[in-house]
Amino acid sequence: MTAAPQTTPVDQPDVDEASEFARPWVTIVHNDPVNLMSYVTWVFQQLFGYSRDKAELLMLDVHQKGKAIVSHGARERMEHDATRLHSYGLWATVDKQ
Repeated sequence: MTAAPQTTPVDQPDVDEASEFARPWVTIVHNDPVNLMSYVTWVFQQLFGYSRDKAELLMLDVHQKGKAIVSHGARERMEHDATRLHSYGLWATVDKQ
């Protein structure tokens, strides 16, 4: 007679790890006292190809709310976007959305 194998229940984490890794990252531009609003609008158009209207709306969020999300996607791409924004003198950070 053979005994049935013993099994031990495994605790499942409360967080779905797959969805945690899949969460997109964002690049955030923060307000600063140095750059002109027209310059910030121009940078958004140059780097991201945004229309003038979209770039102005994002710039106004930066100016009035203190920050705006300007791009989202994979972490590496967002770090690249932040580095490019830094090269234009803008203050940018990367965070999970």
